[in-house]
Amino acid sequence: MAGNKLTHIQAYRNKKHMNIGLAIFGIIFIYLVVTVLLYLTGTHVSAYEVREGSILKDNAYTGFVLRNEVVVQAEADGYVNYFAMEGSKVGVKTRVYTLSDRELDFADTTSDESRKLSSDEQAAMLLRVQAFSEGFEEERFSDVYSLKDTVKTVLESRSNQNRQAQLDAMAGQENSGIQIYQASSDGIIAYSTDGYETMQLKDISEATFSKENYEKSDLKNNMEVKAGSPVYKLIKNDNWTVVILLQEETAEEMREIELVRVRFSKDQETAVAEFSIQEMGNLSLGVLKMDSSMIRYAKERYLDLELILEDESGLKIPKSAVIDKKFYLISEEYLTQGGNSKETGVLVKKEEGAAKFQSVNIYDRDEETGMAYLGTDAFEEDTILVKPDSTDTCVLNRTESIKGVYNINKGYAVFRQVHILCESDEYYIVEAGSDYGLSNYDHIALNGADVNENDVVF
Repeated sequence: MAGNKLTHIQAYRNKKHMNIGLAIFGIIFIYLVVTVLLYLTGTHVSAYEVREGSILKDNAYTGFVLRNEVVVQAEADGYVNYFAMEGSKVGVKTRVYTLSDRELDFADTTSDESRKLSSDEQAAMLLRVQAFSEGFEEERFSDVYSLKDTVKTVLESRSNQNRQAQLDAMAGQENSGIQIYQASSDGIIAYSTDGYETMQLKDISEATFSKENYEKSDLKNNMEVKAGSPVYKLIKNDNWTVVILLQEETAEEMREIELVRVRFSKDQETAVAEFSIQEMGNLSLGVLKMDSSMIRYAKERYLDLELILEDESGLKIPKSAVIDKKFYLISEEYLTQGGNSKETGVLVKKEEGAAKFQSVNIYDRDEETGMAYLGTDAFEEDTILVKPDSTDTCVLNRTESIKGVYNINKGYAVFRQVHILCESDEYYIVEAGSDYGLSNYDHIALNGADVNENDVVF
């Protein structure tokens, strides 16, 4: 036993080592939790991307048409047939119509070849149909009727040529019983009457604008007429007037307008009209005078139209983004550059009398008055500024509000002024390209009232 040694074994605790990975994970986890909480409890700013756009402001009306019209009466009894095509211009002694003692029989003597449109007519028709197809929009379905009228006019012209040839042949026969009558003056032919041909502006009343009892009598070939009854109508010139009924408030807004652009709903064509307002008793009438395009609407007594009062293009922004913000106004003579830097700033007078340079952000400049706009957050009211290289001073106490939005392109809010060109119910059109304004594709705060200068935007 003496050779056996006893060994004393003592157990030590293992030294704990810090787990760096676990610590980093914990820091990241805490950061994420704090960020999520700040996001959930903070104010969220919705962004709006500025894009080029336009606002068209128009007012729709039904207008009553006045022209220089003369109704021509038949000189004898008989059956009337017409040489001139409706809507065409005629001169003195142009053959207009015939009277016969019987109805005339017009046989279809045209061959298949003669019925075909000429190559020029086919090309013009193809271009018209192609333009209609490419530009058609469902909300402008009235364009369909405009195309229909065009096709109908071309086909009627072909048919009328054949009819005229037969009428010539009949009138040339002996004892045909056909008497030819010529136009007594120049004008545009119309084959309908409605009793308003002698109407003048002074005769218009509120009932005039109602189409409920409106009646138009069409004059057709082979129709029996009596001596002294209407046989056709001559529109003497291209001067015509469209009268619209205005609300009193609208009339006051438009009283200074002298020229206005008009769009006709029938075919979406536009024209520029002289505009004036006439008071007839308790009625305010808008009077639109034109000297072209009358022949296009020679058959119409009532025209649906729109007055295009504003048509502005620029940058389109929502009204909710625009705010009014106050700024200090100073003369640009007080702006300078500080030391070796190229930053623009001003010299602020301190209590000890020394002037210290302070950089500033300029939010707008008025070139006419030479004034610059400085943020009110950067200075206390009544701060004294010193003019560079002078002993002149000015006190910051003059403020003025300008309209603007908060640009958030860089992740924080920066005020940008806007010059409003026109507006609709929800949007403004503002000027593009100004030095202190917005550019296309800028991002702005959708609700400007929820944001302050330099706010960080999540």
